[in-house]
Amino acid sequence: MRSTMQEAPLLVREILRHGAQVHGRSEVVTFEGDGFRRATFAEVAERAAKLANGLTGLGVRSGDRVGTFCFNHQEHVEAYLAVPSMGAVLHTLNVRLFPEQLRYVIDHAGDKVVICDAAVAGLLARVVGECPSVERIVVVGEGDTSPLEGLEGVGDLIAYDDLIRDQPGSHDWPDLDERDAAAMCYTSGTTGNPKGVAYSHRSTYLHSLASTSSATLGISSSDRVLVVVPQFHANAWGIPYSAWLSGADLIMPKQFLQAEPLVKIIEAERPTFAGAVPTIWNDVLRYAETHGSDLSSFRGIVCGGSAVPRSLMERFQELYDVPIVQAWGMTETSPLGAVAVPPRGVDDDEAWSYRTKAGRVVFGIEVRVVDGEGNPAPHDGRSVGEFEVRGPWVTACYQGDPSPDRFHDGWLRTGDVGTVDELGYLTITDRTKDVIKTGGEWISSVELENVLMGHPAVFEAAVVAIPDERWDERPLACVVLKEGVSATLEELAGFLADRVAKWWVPERWSFVGEVPKTSVGKFDKKVLRAEFAKGELKVVALPKGS
Repeated sequence: MRSTMQEAPLLVREILRHGAQVHGRSEVVTFEGDGFRRATFAEVAERAAKLANGLTGLGVRSGDRVGTFCFNHQEHVEAYLAVPSMGAVLHTLNVRLFPEQLRYVIDHAGDKVVICDAAVAGLLARVVGECPSVERIVVVGEGDTSPLEGLEGVGDLIAYDDLIRDQPGSHDWPDLDERDAAAMCYTSGTTGNPKGVAYSHRSTYLHSLASTSSATLGISSSDRVLVVVPQFHANAWGIPYSAWLSGADLIMPKQFLQAEPLVKIIEAERPTFAGAVPTIWNDVLRYAETHGSDLSSFRGIVCGGSAVPRSLMERFQELYDVPIVQAWGMTETSPLGAVAVPPRGVDDDEAWSYRTKAGRVVFGIEVRVVDGEGNPAPHDGRSVGEFEVRGPWVTACYQGDPSPDRFHDGWLRTGDVGTVDELGYLTITDRTKDVIKTGGEWISSVELENVLMGHPAVFEAAVVAIPDERWDERPLACVVLKEGVSATLEELAGFLADRVAKWWVPERWSFVGEVPKTSVGKFDKKVLRAEFAKGELKVVALPKGS
C-alpha cells in the first residue's frame, strides 16, 4: 500500500521561500567595525533573487560551481540562498588556507565564478591566475582590488552591487532533484590535500530542520543568532539555514572575530545564541573578565571543533548564567552529529558529567564503535574504538577522491576514538592520529589537555606524542599561562597527578606564547610535532623523582 501524501522535493529553494514569506521582518545584521547595517529577510531574499539573475547573466548554469571567498556578512547569506536555489553549487572557500591549498580546491572543484571580499583580494590574486576554470570574479565591499585586475582569462572585475543593481527582484527558481549538490566544503587538509564534500539539497534541508529541534540546538524565531563560526567552515555549522527557516535574526561579525569586537557586538545586539570553537570563547571570556563585560544575553552557546574544557563551561555558567553546550561533528557530517544535552532526571553533578562528553547522538545519525579488528563493539561506555557514522547528512564519499580507507561497509570512519554508552552519549578519548601509545597502553591527549586547562594559571594547553626510547612515545605538554600568572612544572605535574593516572603525567613540558591553530581555530598539533622535531620548542624536563 502506498501513502496518500503529497511529494515535494526537499530543496534550499524552500528554505529561502519560507524565511522570506513567513519571517520577512527578521533581520540580517552585519557588523562593519564602527557600526551595523541591517536588512530584513524580505530584503535579503529580494537581493538573493537579483544575485541569481546577475549570475545567470554571467553564464552560470545548473551544476556550475560558484566559489565564495568571503567573511560572515549579508552578501554571503545572499549567496547561501541564491546559488543553490538557482541550481548551481555554492563552494565556500577558506580565506585562511595556504596558497597551494586554496589553488588546489578552486581547481579541483572547478569554480566558474568567485565572489570575493575586497579585503582578501590580494590572497585570491596569488592563486586564481593558475585556476583555468575561473571565468569571472565578483567583488564585495571596498578595498584594494588592484592585484586582481588584468588577470588573464578572468575578465573584468565586477562589483557585487553593480551585478545586482538593475536585476529583477524575483527569480524563476527551477525545480531540482533534491539529491543534486547544493553546496561544497573542503576539509581543512591537515594531512594531504583537502577533500571535497558535496552536500545535497536533501541533506541540507534535513540538517537544517535537525538544528531547530529542542533536542539539539533549538534555534527558533525567538533567537538572535551570532554566527561566529566562519561561513566557509561546514557552512557555518548549517546555522544560517536553520536561522533563516526558523526566523531567528542573524548577526554577522565579518572578519571581526577577536575578543574585543565580539564583546562589543554582544553588548550592542544582545544575541541569544551563538556557535564557535573553544579558543574563541576562551579569548572572549578572558577579555570580558578583564573589562567587566556583560555576556548574559545568551540563552546558550554551542561549542565544538575540539573538546570544550569544563573550566570554560563552568566559568561562563558562574559569571553569566550562560550554558555552553558541547557538540560533535565534522565537515563530512554537515556537521551535526551529537549534542551534549544531559538526560532528564539527573542532579547537577551528574549533569556535568554528561555536559563534558562529546554529545548524545542526534536523531538521523547512527554511530558505532569499531575495534582494531574492524568489529563493532558494544555501547557500554567502556569499550573503546573508532567512531563510524552514517545518516542522511553524512557523506558517502569524497568529490573526485575515492579515499576507500575513510569508509567501511557504508559507514564513514571519523578518526575519533572513544566510547558510546547505552544512552547514546559519545566520549572522545582522542583522534586516531593524536593518541599517545606508551608502553603498549593509550594515553588520551584530550583528557590531559582538559585537566590542564582546569588549572587556574593555564590559558591553553596542547599535548602531543613525542618519541621515547623506552616507552615508544610519551606526552609533551605545551602550555600557555595566563597573562601575569606563573606556575612551576612541579605544580602543574602535581595538579595532573591528582586527577589522572600517574603514568600519564608528562615528563617533558614546553611553555609557549600561543598554541598554533588551524584555519578553523582548532589546535594544530602537527605544527607542534614539527617544531619539536626541528628542535624549535624549548623543552624542560621534570626533575627525577618529581
